[in-house]
Amino acid sequence: MSEELLLEIGRETLLVVLKLALPILGVTLVVGILVSIFQAVTQIHELTLTFVPKILAAILVVAILGSWMLRTLLDFTNNLFWNLPLFLR
Repeated sequence: MSEELLLEIGRETLLVVLKLALPILGVTLVVGILVSIFQAVTQIHELTLTFVPKILAAILVVAILGSWMLRTLLDFTNNLFWNLPLFLR
């Protein structure tokens, strides 16, 4: 197995990880900013007010996009396993 092949597999792995993580991170970032603005306007500084909405948003994103995330991960894994004999030459 050559160094170029290992780097290509690593690059593809990082791209899949980013593709799967970005929707969750993006939504929780937006919810966090909205909660921060709400807290600044109302001057309510409750710890659970920052934590609970972000967790609920992340769960909602996983519930909505979970099948796409699983399909993406399975496609990557299947591609990796099917090409394993080519990688070992």
